[in-house]
Amino acid sequence: MVRSTRHSERHWGVYCYTVMPFGLKNAGATYQRAMSTIFRDHLRKTVECYVDYIAVKSPIKSNHLDDLRALFNIMLAHQLKMNLIKSFLRVSSGKFLGFIVTSKGIHLDPDKVEAIQGMQPRRPSKSSEVYKAD
Repeated sequence: MVRSTRHSERHWGVYCYTVMPFGLKNAGATYQRAMSTIFRDHLRKTVECYVDYIAVKSPIKSNHLDDLRALFNIMLAHQLKMNLIKSFLRVSSGKFLGFIVTSKGIHLDPDKVEAIQGMQPRRPSKSSEVYKAD
């Protein structure tokens, strides 16, 4: 007896994620590419974007509101949302990806520099051999 599966077939449709599932392989790179594509006209000019960190920079202070408005319009058009807890507006300087960003430029975070300088050199484990160049 042959059973017909025609009536039991289900059409599941197309999956559209509302939140990027970061547990998947290569999800971070996929997300970064999406952000680079979305903000391509503004990258390196008024917007710096690294995964879920976005900074708006304006060479002229009076243009900053226009640059923010352009960013928010792009985000609205692509249905991107902001985490208000992680957001900060109207600051002249701040920490961004381990750097201090000010109106005078981008500088190293002194806390990070101190932590790196205070690190002990790595010692080889007993199972590995150390070869010295002659």
